Amino acid sequence: MEVQKDTGIRAECDNTVHYFCSEGCRDKFLQEKTCKRPRTLYDLIIVGGGPAGLTAAVYAATMKMDAFLIAKDLGGQAVDSTKIENYMGYDFITGPQLIEKFQEQLVRSHYIDHVISEVEKIEPADDGFRVIASELKTYSAKAVIITTGMARRTLGVEGEERFQRKGVFYGNIQDLSFIQDKDVVVAGGGNSALQMVENLHGVTARINLVSATELTGDAMIIERVRGLGDVGIYEEYKVVEFLGDVALAGVSIRKMAGEETASLPAEGVFISIGFKPNSGLVTRLVDVNDRGEIIIQPDCSTTYPGIFAAGDITNAFGKRIIIASGEGAKAALAAKQYLLDLRKRHVAAVCVLPAGTARAERL
Repeated sequence: MEVQKDTGIRAECDNTVHYFCSEGCRDKFLQEKTCKRPRTLYDLIIVGGGPAGLTAAVYAATMKMDAFLIAKDLGGQAVDSTKIENYMGYDFITGPQLIEKFQEQLVRSHYIDHVISEVEKIEPADDGFRVIASELKTYSAKAVIITTGMARRTLGVEGEERFQRKGVFYGNIQDLSFIQDKDVVVAGGGNSALQMVENLHGVTARINLVSATELTGDAMIIERVRGLGDVGIYEEYKVVEFLGDVALAGVSIRKMAGEETASLPAEGVFISIGFKPNSGLVTRLVDVNDRGEIIIQPDCSTTYPGIFAAGDITNAFGKRIIIASGEGAKAALAAKQYLLDLRKRHVAAVCVLPAGTARAERL
């Protein structure tokens, strides 16, 4: 018989809503059909899918923790790294190759439940935390590890937004023919900017490297870049404007704390000036420093019990993939100990309950 939604008895099975004329019909249907009911309650939720989050997930799996990973992607900023040198076990490997190995280890060797989604809110709850993801899906956990990394910084100068993806880029581009045999500018002085120069060398006509400070990358990479004959290096200069009408034609730069200016021809500009922490989810709960990084203790714990953080989002020294991975492992170990201590305190509390008192729910 046909059942109206407004009068029918509702039941959900395999993410599909069914309506029945009576509770008896509903119960019979559910008894005869095996429904996969999505889990929403875990001991630990890991937020973020970069090297720190993936390593934390693998370690949680090896320790048989009841853990869940939520990430908007698997790989994070590491996928933009074209050269990773001296990561243990590899003299050289690209970011995508390393992340592929991380993913394979997570999915095939040390599986934990996970979902590709963006977390929109984390809030305290009586039994731990509520984690609200896209489409208002809510998950709960007794502990949380935040590994949401950082987002690329912009220069914030005239013309930058107008020429985005029309000559202004914030990472590698797949089609190098766009800038082949043309003049380009790389903005930044750290490892990512220096690696960008190396990647573009031999493809473009000329590269000008503009850094607001002296070059700050690893000495080995700086030496290699300085040895490239067709690379102009402008240290302690800042980009003040992007030039051009319909298409990008160049950039205007100025000496820091000075009046000296110059115009550099450029049909492509690659901005690699660092990142800002994606810590907004928990800034109202945990302490952060003046850069927005989550302040952590040596065990990756924060100022809020049950919240741990790892990777580039924290104030830990060194923004490196290998350091983020190590911090992710440490955070998982610390979360495991936190949950064990929580369980011990609960058991101790139950043991001293007066006779006849209802036993508290098991953690």
